[in-house]
Amino acid sequence: MKLFVERLTVMDFSFLHARRGLVGESWWLDIVLEGGLDEQGMVLDFGEVKRRLKQLVDEHFDHRLLVPADHEGLELRERELRFHTETGERVRHLGPAESVQFIPGREVTPEHTVQAIAAMLAPRLPPNVENVELRLYPEKIEGAWYRYSHGLKQHCGNCQRIAHGHRSRIEIHRDGVRAPALEQLWAERFQDIYIGTEADMVAITQYNDRTCFRFAYEAEQGRFELELPADRCYLIDTESTVENIARHIRERLEATHPGSHFRVRAFEGIGKGAISESADR
Repeated sequence: MKLFVERLTVMDFSFLHARRGLVGESWWLDIVLEGGLDEQGMVLDFGEVKRRLKQLVDEHFDHRLLVPADHEGLELRERELRFHTETGERVRHLGPAESVQFIPGREVTPEHTVQAIAAMLAPRLPPNVENVELRLYPEKIEGAWYRYSHGLKQHCGNCQRIAHGHRSRIEIHRDGVRAPALEQLWAERFQDIYIGTEADMVAITQYNDRTCFRFAYEAEQGRFELELPADRCYLIDTESTVENIARHIRERLEATHPGSHFRVRAFEGIGKGAISESADR
């Protein structure tokens, strides 16, 4: 007998890629449990799946930096890791152990991540559950979207982790009319970007003749640092919450198109986000 739950949770995270460096992502997770029936006549109570198994996945993989454990350019030094890309770039990350999750293999893929999740869940399942099947996949998006990474030092939860991210839609209306060209412009500007807060940038460094930005802060979970190429960063003068990102985009649009009324709907991953709209004139 099999029990299934579609879209059990959304994983919002960042991962390290051999060519693209630091990449934000959001994946849906489907789960299928196979086994005999318990005394209730169930493989597992839906409430337990949605509460306990979702909690385990969120705790171990959500809002973390996923690292391909077998990538040849990976260096580990206690809580610090250095990731060298095939294009000569370097990403340096320092943070508490719970801010990182290592994925077996040379790259982070849905298939490799599924194997890591299944291995984590297996010893925590009741004895009547004989097998678990998992599927990870991105949201289908028609229109513009981008991937970004960030960290929120003031956040009391896991968003304080300096390198987690999202795959996000963007919708822009100009004078009441959808503006796909502007949406695509901002999607290209934010593609595979790190949105950093100016106050958190503590140093400008060099690596392989390329300028790099170093971000650092103390948060409730501990000390965080992140260093990556400057051209992979976008600086704003506020915390990089989705509310501030939506407002930032709207203000930039107003500056480049004076007299127009804008409504920006910026997503933070799947199904959530913020709206910033021009004041009535």
